[in-house]
Amino acid sequence: MRERTALEDQVGAIKRLEQELDDAATLIELGEAEGDEASIAEGEAALRKVEAEAARRQIETLLSGEADPNDTYLEVHSGAGGTESQDWAQMLQRMYGRWAEKHGYKVDVVDWTDGEEAGIKGATLLIKGHNAYGWLKTESGVHRLVRISPFDSNARRHTSFASVWVYPVIDDRIDIKVNESDCRIDTYRASGAGGQHVNTTDSAVRITHIPTGIVVACQQERSQHKNRATAWNMLRARLYDLELKKREDKANAEAASKTDIGWGHQIRSYVLQPYQLVKDLRTGTQSTSPSDVLDGDLDPFMEAALAQRVYGGAAEVEDID
Repeated sequence: MRERTALEDQVGAIKRLEQELDDAATLIELGEAEGDEASIAEGEAALRKVEAEAARRQIETLLSGEADPNDTYLEVHSGAGGTESQDWAQMLQRMYGRWAEKHGYKVDVVDWTDGEEAGIKGATLLIKGHNAYGWLKTESGVHRLVRISPFDSNARRHTSFASVWVYPVIDDRIDIKVNESDCRIDTYRASGAGGQHVNTTDSAVRITHIPTGIVVACQQERSQHKNRATAWNMLRARLYDLELKKREDKANAEAASKTDIGWGHQIRSYVLQPYQLVKDLRTGTQSTSPSDVLDGDLDPFMEAALAQRVYGGAAEVEDID
């Protein structure tokens, strides 16, 4: 049913684009024949809209990975730097939430740890929608922010780091076996507001996979049983993602033209002061409107990174201070 829905969407999109292209061309022809500048302008605007949609659909053809159509987990963690980096982590969490909402995806907060003064130490989002993992998988890595700190009374420029980790939700087609003897399970009280029940019971669950060191946590539900089930699903998804990364690293070793975009590598810089620029350090894609990017305008960066994954070719770009 999932494959059928995806195919129907693709075929329907092509038919719709063909119809919109024909309508726009007809409108322009009528406008030129009657000397109606407004109709011509309307037709040209419709053509630009068709062109943008066609370009996006072309990029979507790159989403051919085994797990690309799946829902995805997205984790954000603050780096060293205390309040400054924790505030940056929350800005990233909001950015991805806004991007997901703009594309009609549903966002659930699975885990959340508040910062000491502001922001967050970490958060895990579950983003549901077709190709959610395919689009977001290129966002894994370290993100750097340069700005005048709102927490510095001397108004000095600060550099902050936060990491993003994206891994797919696995479905019944993918069988991942985990030995419980390899795991340590801890329960604790959920943080934040949630009523008397949440604040007085150890409903949150944390699972540590000892052989790999992978840690997952869930405090989304009031029930410890439900949180435990979600945490196990997250662990299986992380182990599956680890295997995908191993395969990708092996492929990258065989194809030197492709860049390493694994965990721990800085992928993008966001400069708010003294000038405004967002630059992707893998593809060279950049934007002079950080406010739009932080409000969820991430498609140009994702599309360029996807194209680079498929076609190869590392960007020759300099880091920005």
